[in-house]
Amino acid sequence: MYKNKVYLASPFFSDQQKERIAVVMNALRQNDTIDAGEIYNPQEHQEETLPFASHEWQDSVFATDMRQVKRSDVVVGILDYKYEEQNLEPDAGTIFEIGAAWAWHIPVVMVQFKPENELNLMLARSHTAMFTGDKIQAGLEEYNFNTLPTHWTDMKVF
Repeated sequence: MYKNKVYLASPFFSDQQKERIAVVMNALRQNDTIDAGEIYNPQEHQEETLPFASHEWQDSVFATDMRQVKRSDVVVGILDYKYEEQNLEPDAGTIFEIGAAWAWHIPVVMVQFKPENELNLMLARSHTAMFTGDKIQAGLEEYNFNTLPTHWTDMKVF
């Protein structure tokens, strides 16, 4: 059975965001159609030898992340961003990576821990599957990333 390479698009700037990443990573590692050693998590590749936010750092991180999106079989995007601060909008970097994947014909599977929020039309139509709320863990563990069945969300779309 083929094991897919995953690019994990997600913000990782707070403890809550990192907790959501851990849930998604653990679920993906349980999936027989995912290569657990080939899940690219950008927070683990931040060019720490370069000065943070310098042009060299920006160029390196951007190029590496885009290269990893392009070499992935699927992008898994966590849409939750700063809910703890009452900001319901997804992270711009995550949206950019999802858009790049879609443009390169790479399937996108999205997760959102807060399914009561609204979803932008462009995100609602760019995913192959979406899992929300208490369905994330089981959904990602059981989803067949080889056949990629469509799994639409029932979130309100705007």
